[in-house]
Amino acid sequence: MNAISVIFPYRYQGQWVFDDKSRGLDKEPFVMGIDKILDLATESIPNAQHGFKLFFSATAFPGHKVLLEWKREELGGNWYWCPQYGIEGWLCPALFRYFEQAPTLIFAKPEPK
Repeated sequence: MNAISVIFPYRYQGQWVFDDKSRGLDKEPFVMGIDKILDLATESIPNAQHGFKLFFSATAFPGHKVLLEWKREELGGNWYWCPQYGIEGWLCPALFRYFEQAPTLIFAKPEPK
């Protein structure tokens, strides 16, 4: 597995989603608070709703802007706390397409395409 992964979220029918054909994902939605975190994290990215790059890793990397701290497992997914925005969000089991187990920390960096 890569140390840093990248996906390209965009808005589809009012919801943040992403595609990753190499991992069998099509219009995979961000829900339960993660969507709100993406709203805040992309405020300074022009036209983010049309797509942006999202780098993420279980290890810190230069320039990361968002930190998610693991809190608990629920229904096959995992709840994370984002201290920057004071929001909790749930990542669905698609997380395991990128990580063998739920990371304790997830570091992320959104940037324009």
